[in-house]
Amino acid sequence: MTSAADIKHWQTLTLQDPERMMQWLGAIGFTEHATYRDDKDPTTVVHAEWLWSGGGGIMFGSVREDAVGVSGPGTAACYLVTDDPDTLFDAAVAAGASVVRPMVDQDYGGRGGTVSDPEGNQWSFGNYQPK
Repeated sequence: MTSAADIKHWQTLTLQDPERMMQWLGAIGFTEHATYRDDKDPTTVVHAEWLWSGGGGIMFGSVREDAVGVSGPGTAACYLVTDDPDTLFDAAVAAGASVVRPMVDQDYGGRGGTVSDPEGNQWSFGNYQPK
């Protein structure tokens, strides 16, 4: 049986403008692991994997008719745990995100805030780690 320590979470996204989002993802700390493009149209990302320093990462691709098992662009919500959520929040806004909920100390512990990325997906940054 697989233990919880062996499981990594990977968020999936469908993107209208993967080039713009790759710039944004890099600005908030994701690193490219692999990006596969359509041979006939290199502007189309068929599949990409970008890593988060805290573990896990995201997989994404361009909006395509043959995409399976993904939601539409701008419909995802993600939570990233970081020791310094204020710095990450500020970097996200500086890279083009819109503030949804400013950074605040949470009643349940920790500090967090939420932005909307350039495609409308919501990203929450916080230092709270569920126990």
